Amino acid sequence: MLETVGVAAAEEEVYRALLAAPGSTGDELAGRLGRSPAEVALSVEELEALGLVSRNGDQLVPARPDVAIGVLIARQRAELDKVQAEAQTMLSEVRAHERYRPENLVEVIVGQEAIAARFAQLLEGTERELLVLDRPPYAARVDESDQAVRGLMREGVVVRGIYSPDSLDVPGGVDEAYSAADAGETSRVHPQVPMKLAVFDAKAALLPLSVDELVDSALVVHPCALLDALIEMFGLLWDQAVPIVQAPGTDQLDARMMTLLAAGFKDDAIARQLTLSSRTVGRRVAELMDLLGARTRFQAGVHAQRRHLLDS
Repeated sequence: MLETVGVAAAEEEVYRALLAAPGSTGDELAGRLGRSPAEVALSVEELEALGLVSRNGDQLVPARPDVAIGVLIARQRAELDKVQAEAQTMLSEVRAHERYRPENLVEVIVGQEAIAARFAQLLEGTERELLVLDRPPYAARVDESDQAVRGLMREGVVVRGIYSPDSLDVPGGVDEAYSAADAGETSRVHPQVPMKLAVFDAKAALLPLSVDELVDSALVVHPCALLDALIEMFGLLWDQAVPIVQAPGTDQLDARMMTLLAAGFKDDAIARQLTLSSRTVGRRVAELMDLLGARTRFQAGVHAQRRHLLDS
């Protein structure tokens, strides 16, 4: 019975005999149990070490079972707690190795419905910051994702978006970019956005397998060197990009013109976006470039940012 708390059967027999006849000597116990005095002496030594027996001269005094065995149970429980804690440490080590197995670092999502569902799931779990590289082609459910992103901003999540020129060139693209900025998105435009990308709290990134085609497959990248590189790339593009926000006191038309210039739009494209004549746009672009001392269109957008004609 007491083997579970470290008391062997031979020692338990001596302890029970002593409980029945407290104060017995070792020889008396040996005679009662039919064992040799030497065997009983060894068992008594073990019982003393366990705190179950003490000596009073030649007499042996058993400890109270409820107290002594309770102490043994407490000791064993403490040892089991240590083993359990060590098991958790070992488990964390195993998880660390599993975390960097290739199949756990990159997740392949197939099908537009599955991609949209995974995007919504990642979006729902975002608590601090969403980073977005925006460029066509777009899925049919883009309006739903835009509304979900605006919902995040209302909850205090920081959203930073970098738009490609192609994003602004689609019908209503400029208005949509400015609308997102007005809703709280920190928006910028860059002439060379290399891919479509969303990074959620720096914990996961979602990107399509193809840059230029709307495909039915996407990747979810979990924490690893690849995710770090994607976040670093976003930061580099962000530093080079021009804000899509009109500064207080700045003419709205000029602000949008600077945005489109920085995006690499030609006069005809700017005229189409702003519903102006190409001649009017050409004249105003020349005036703005002269005013800003810029030699290129993108440089004009950068100078406008540095002079706070566009707010960051």
